[in-house]
Amino acid sequence: MSALPGAPHLARAGAELQLDGRALAALAREFGTPLFVYSQAAMLEALAAYQWALQGRRHLVCYAMKANSSLAVLQSFASAGCGFDIVSGGELARVLAAGGDASRVVFSGVGKTAAEMRQALLAGVRCFNVESTAELDTLNAVALALDRPAPVSLRVNPDVDAGTHPYISTGLKGNKFGIAHAQAVAAYRHAASLPGLRVVGIDCHIGSQITQIAPYLDALDRLLDLVEQVEAAGVPIHHVDVGGGLGITYSDEAPPAADELVAQLLQRLDARGHGHRELLFEPGRSLVGNAGVLLTEVLVLKPGADDGSGGKNFCIVDAAMNDLVRPAMYEAWMQIEPCTLRASPPSTWDVVGPVCESGDWLGRDRALAVQPGDVLAILSAGAYGMTMSSNYNTRPRAAEVMLVQGRPQLIRERETVASLFAGERLLGRA
Repeated sequence: MSALPGAPHLARAGAELQLDGRALAALAREFGTPLFVYSQAAMLEALAAYQWALQGRRHLVCYAMKANSSLAVLQSFASAGCGFDIVSGGELARVLAAGGDASRVVFSGVGKTAAEMRQALLAGVRCFNVESTAELDTLNAVALALDRPAPVSLRVNPDVDAGTHPYISTGLKGNKFGIAHAQAVAAYRHAASLPGLRVVGIDCHIGSQITQIAPYLDALDRLLDLVEQVEAAGVPIHHVDVGGGLGITYSDEAPPAADELVAQLLQRLDARGHGHRELLFEPGRSLVGNAGVLLTEVLVLKPGADDGSGGKNFCIVDAAMNDLVRPAMYEAWMQIEPCTLRASPPSTWDVVGPVCESGDWLGRDRALAVQPGDVLAILSAGAYGMTMSSNYNTRPRAAEVMLVQGRPQLIRERETVASLFAGERLLGRA
């Protein structure tokens, strides 16, 4: 058996690529393609790394479910004692449907509606991560109308560069997220003055796919500076939420281990005299990213002209940008592996889908020995695959399978074309 980098539960047994000991080509034949396959064991091991490092400390790990919100994924984390970070009323409904506890939910997001605030208050969420003074006023009015005080933590924008893709950077002053660092003390005073609110914490989130510890420490220092100023202004802070964003290995990235990150943050808290505070984390990608693959069948090989004109060789597969948008949206590199190795020498292919867009590509210039009918695995697809998928070109979304103790369970049926327009209506006759 030979493991693949960044994917400890993924390995080759001879020519066959296996996840948790199950041949992926066989799963593709059984359930069809495109198909997302997840290792529950890999997800729970990733969560356990945070939980183990936080033993003996008051803490809560809240899975940022935007990464993958499938009910079986949420159920797995809820059963392991995990809380949840949500950004919509729909995500709250998913947590509850999966058996999650609302009192272990933090509600983030820059644009919560009054209806979502009511829903979350009635469910009893742990706190709202508030991102503007206008939101404080709206939440106060909703809370007073329900006669239910709303626990709030202000998300502060620390203006720290996480060194990541600009689309997933969230901690700079030019980003839409959070309350500006210079305005935070005034915002806390305002929150404390509102009778429908109860200040409980402070929060930040500086971005996603972060591969260094230094930006977290910089952000924590800026948060603790504010905690000291806010408490000096007479507003107590009970918890510190450092957000999520820890990266994973897609190619050659070497992000720190979760327990290493936690250890350094705890050390900084202790050194600055804040070790007594409860600490919250909101990991997403780092819990699920390397736990999943997307399986896709090769439909057509379309070689370019062999005349020196620079034409491309295209490997056309049945998965597309509607199934996995990260390459098209972020120009993200994701490793692509044949599920069954061939003895023939590889050629260089662009792996593309059937969608009617030139941006519909999954991998460029990949050395692959493939033939029509072969199954390819796109690795590290457990995060931001299904949650960002769409029905563009009226394409049904993929099925999902979870390996539970090595046994496959279908956790989402493949959509049918009829289900895509079941809620639509033809115009009536004039």
